[in-house]
Amino acid sequence: MKAAVIESVGRAVVTEVPDPTPGPREVVVEVAACGLCGTDLHILQGEFAPKLPIVPGHEFAGDVVGVGAQVTEVSVGDRVAVDPSLYCYECRYCRTGHNNLCERWAAIGVTTAGGAARYAVAPVANCVRLPEHVRTEDAALVEPLSCAVRGYDVLQSRLGAHVLIYGSGTMGLMMLELAKRTGAASVDVVDLNPARLETARRLGVSASAASADELDRPQGWDVVVDATGNAAAIQDGLDRVAKAGTFLQFGVADYATRVTIDPYRIYNQEITITGSMAVLHSFERAAELFANGVLDPEVFISDRIPLERYPEALEQFASGLGRKIVVVP
Repeated sequence: MKAAVIESVGRAVVTEVPDPTPGPREVVVEVAACGLCGTDLHILQGEFAPKLPIVPGHEFAGDVVGVGAQVTEVSVGDRVAVDPSLYCYECRYCRTGHNNLCERWAAIGVTTAGGAARYAVAPVANCVRLPEHVRTEDAALVEPLSCAVRGYDVLQSRLGAHVLIYGSGTMGLMMLELAKRTGAASVDVVDLNPARLETARRLGVSASAASADELDRPQGWDVVVDATGNAAAIQDGLDRVAKAGTFLQFGVADYATRVTIDPYRIYNQEITITGSMAVLHSFERAAELFANGVLDPEVFISDRIPLERYPEALEQFASGLGRKIVVVP
């Protein structure tokens, strides 16, 4: 079959690889669409994936075309979105409900072959059936949405909060949509990219700007979310948190990224700094939210690119052009 392969640091190609076969409790999914994510860029840079080469792609959905001998939950022909998370269920973190922090953490498209291919293998437990009205090629959005849902689980934000989001790429826009639905009094967005800010305005942001200095909230924001992973944005965001407020590190930063904090201010103003990593008990809820129209795929997916052009798609994603880019096998 044809698949994208990150062969080595900085090198991605499209080539032929063997067709996958399912284990007893696995299914083979014919991929309808696979989203690109910042994690894919980190893998290309030599981070996250324990070894290369790897078939990337952890945001995908498709049709079940093969099932293992012990699979009864889904059948050939079912349409599914796939949770890429692979946990050991044995370590301390799994046993205490923090599976996303698993000591043997793994994921489809990061540590095992992923969905940037014609076919992909997944445990049946990771597959969520799609209702008839949801287009399979749109359901690649379920996985990133499940990460955003996890972010709001961590925030436990109260009704009437004033929210500031750094970044209006796919994940920042998803956090915007969820903030609106969790009772925020206002949701402001900061981004240096005018085209992305225009999309935020289209979705009903309260205010948008290239810098938080342009926004009128001298007392700061109750909730500040970084959805960029950029050191300058993170540093600025930490200074914008109101008293008793919360800063959420949601964007994926490079390993070497460093910022400074003011411990006395954190103490004196009772500021919470927290993080949200990947998916945790949120995939099924994200699938239900998606089915109920929490996101408009036509707004969120800006480019549908043939799998043969995967390296070009990565370059476009890295340049910041567009919103969610999906490759279509």
